[in-house]
Amino acid sequence: MKYVLIGATCLILAFAFVVGSNYYKEQQSEKYGFMAEKNAELFIRDHSQTLGSDDAKVYLVEFMDPACETCAVFAPFIKKIMNANPGKIKLVLRYAPFHDGADSFVKILEAARMQGKYWETLDVMFKSQNIWASHGNWQPEKLWDILPRAGVDVEQIKKDMDSPVIAKIIEQDMADVKTLNVQKTPGYFVNGKPLQSFGYKQLYQLIQTELDAKYPN
Repeated sequence: MKYVLIGATCLILAFAFVVGSNYYKEQQSEKYGFMAEKNAELFIRDHSQTLGSDDAKVYLVEFMDPACETCAVFAPFIKKIMNANPGKIKLVLRYAPFHDGADSFVKILEAARMQGKYWETLDVMFKSQNIWASHGNWQPEKLWDILPRAGVDVEQIKKDMDSPVIAKIIEQDMADVKTLNVQKTPGYFVNGKPLQSFGYKQLYQLIQTELDAKYPN
């Protein structure tokens, strides 16, 4: 009788776990409103930085690196598409610092986020890449002199960038990078669909296809 009770308890707990897990995924899918059948959490985490309306039906997920030159080049292009479709696109930024030392720049950006200066700092970093990160020639000492343009406290960033919370964010994003097989930056997904062939035209077409599907009128 004892073993029957233990077995029954294990079955109940297992059932509860499955139900709870499925409920969580359904909630995530409903909350984010995209690709929603499963695994929405791989594309957007609670810590993910986003830009755009919560009511948007098209999610553009970008795996990026602040030191990535192509990421910087594509930033104005993405902004233009979003401005042309107000309220319809939500940008989600994830990290993929593939190169040695690249995570330091992610840490700087996340530390700026603690001061409420995430987008200002990213904009400054992108626009000044030719000074501190031209062709992989990273010179962080030059970045420190530039960051005040974003209105941040540089000394506080130097303290905050080593926070274990930030390290955890990078760890989670890199785990999702591996699962989603992202191999270079920027890596784009639109409503869960990967950009198969890289380029401005291809990304525009992928976004437009989802816009047409989600906003048929």
